[in-house]
Amino acid sequence: MKRRAISFSKLLFFTIFLAATSVAAEEPKSNPERTHAFELYQQGKMVEAMPLLEQLAADNPKDIAVVESWGVSILSYSQTVTDPVLRQKARARARSILVEAAALGDKSDLCETLLRMIPEDGTFPTYSDKKDVDSAMQQAESDFARGDIEKARQGYLRAYLLDSKQYYAALFIGDTYFKQQQPVYAGQWFANAIQINPDVETAYRYWGDALLAHGDLEKARGKYIDAIVADPYNRTSWNGLNNWLTRTKLKLNWIRLKDRVAVELKDGKTNVTLDSSLAQNDSVLMASWLAYGMSRASWARDRFAKEYPSEPSYRHSLKEETESLHILLEIATRNAAKDKVDLAATDLGGLVQVDKAGFLEPFVLLNRADNGIARDYESYRAANREKIRQYMSQFVVPQTPPQTTAN
Repeated sequence: MKRRAISFSKLLFFTIFLAATSVAAEEPKSNPERTHAFELYQQGKMVEAMPLLEQLAADNPKDIAVVESWGVSILSYSQTVTDPVLRQKARARARSILVEAAALGDKSDLCETLLRMIPEDGTFPTYSDKKDVDSAMQQAESDFARGDIEKARQGYLRAYLLDSKQYYAALFIGDTYFKQQQPVYAGQWFANAIQINPDVETAYRYWGDALLAHGDLEKARGKYIDAIVADPYNRTSWNGLNNWLTRTKLKLNWIRLKDRVAVELKDGKTNVTLDSSLAQNDSVLMASWLAYGMSRASWARDRFAKEYPSEPSYRHSLKEETESLHILLEIATRNAAKDKVDLAATDLGGLVQVDKAGFLEPFVLLNRADNGIARDYESYRAANREKIRQYMSQFVVPQTPPQTTAN
């Protein structure tokens, strides 16, 4: 299967746009060469900045911001190289420099994302199996990297006209409008990309970035939530929301549920072990967690095979976890009433609220997903996208503070 190309120039632009202020603030006033290099870099003139950053990195190899920016500028330069062998070598070199930045302590979203996306050998993926479409996209990317935004947009538009299902063509046309500070046109093209494929997170996130850049924090919040709903297990999907949280000085309201029982399937036997930290006199939690464990054990023994006959072996599923949590809550609610215990005051209080609101399945998929549960996400999202979104909006992502809402 061919890898779909990701526009590094776009990824770089959005991240640089959001990080520009903090980078500039760190620049030593006594170093005009460094200041000039970062001015070019933040203006998107990364090819011009590349030799300056290389010299700065040679002079101070432990300057994390310089090393990262040097690697990024080489990556941008690779977009302008027509020879495929030289382009691959440039990308591989960019990655090696970003590895150096990470070794120095660089934990930025940009560095981590690029290291995940660039193969070690610098292999350059394609945008389309159609030669004319891919050629138009590659040329447009080269024009964008050189800073010729108008020419790049014409190239992306040419690819889109050749293939109206080309997600990245629509996405990158929106990018060009965003860079020219035309958020309305940018949003229209991001919407086109979403219509082509609503299950890719990028267009939502880019749209959120455009809104955030123009101060519309509430609408940006909504787009960032949509990005996560599209692809929650992709770390990049969370980058936009993380920027929003930094801007608003807020934190996510994750409801944490500490497991109090271990369920182990070994040698054909299922073992259920209660957490030793549970107080012996805490009958409410002990009985409810034991019921949860027994429910899961039954799934491991034979329920899974009956419910999923086409799957060759047992896995932890959304259906198993949701059913087991329901049982846990039923037992806990019954015993709490009998023993006159306020369940809301226990560590099950948050789960009770989620269940009453009807969001137990989204809670499981976003708060308790392992490799097995994650396999059920796509089918659930297909029928319950809005429900996942509501859970994120009502329980996880804090509301936009009124004092920071754009006028």
